[in-house]
Amino acid sequence: MTGQLVKTTVDGAVFELRLNRPDALNALDLPLARAFAAAVSEISERDDIRAVLITAEGRGFVAGGDVSAMAADPDRGHEVVGELLAVLNPAILALRSGPPVIAAVRGVAAGAGLSLMAGADLVVLDEAAKLVFAYDQVAGVVDCGGSWFLTHKIGRGRVMEMMLLGRPLSPGDALSLGLVTELAPADAVDDRAREMAQKVARGPTASFNRMRALVDAAAHRTLAEQLDAERAGFVAAAQSDDFREGVAAFTARRKPEFKGQ
Repeated sequence: MTGQLVKTTVDGAVFELRLNRPDALNALDLPLARAFAAAVSEISERDDIRAVLITAEGRGFVAGGDVSAMAADPDRGHEVVGELLAVLNPAILALRSGPPVIAAVRGVAAGAGLSLMAGADLVVLDEAAKLVFAYDQVAGVVDCGGSWFLTHKIGRGRVMEMMLLGRPLSPGDALSLGLVTELAPADAVDDRAREMAQKVARGPTASFNRMRALVDAAAHRTLAEQLDAERAGFVAAAQSDDFREGVAAFTARRKPEFKGQ
């Protein structure tokens, strides 16, 4: 457990991080950001975690940054934003360099909440969820990696439409565009995401991380550079215990038992 604002539990090799500010739809203020970062730091310090599940209490995932905190003293709004992102950005980078991340998203995911959702490797989304940036309503700028994650996943044109026109993205469109993995009724989202996280946690974690790194870098490399990176990644993977187990299981026609190494 990491404080009251973020609940953490470990089930086998799955670390569950549950945001717990439901009365504010889990809007990110500085205390919640710090609790989130502390939970992510806990993951980084462990070597037994092979999947991370991010979810939230209440009827919403994350309703963006806490605008009321920014509005309390408009002349210091920029300082509030700066402090908030100085805490959140390192946590987002740490998540990206750790085990695969699964998000269970119910209700609204707005602004930074949409960015956090987009940063997950797999997403189970409430079939009635509302996905919107809404920065156009407050003259803000997309944060928490949203411009990077969404551009990678759904393309520049759709991202610009969401940012400039404030148009929400429907759950169906999010699924067809590949932003989310599957849709589920609100009351089934968490359970389905836990099942997914447990399946991922039984997989070859180091191999998954190498593949994610390849995908992240693909848009910035030439084909020749990407082929070299794939070769280096596969050669490294082929020296792992999990690769030896996978090959042995394949030839023996049995299910592999990976250790994540």
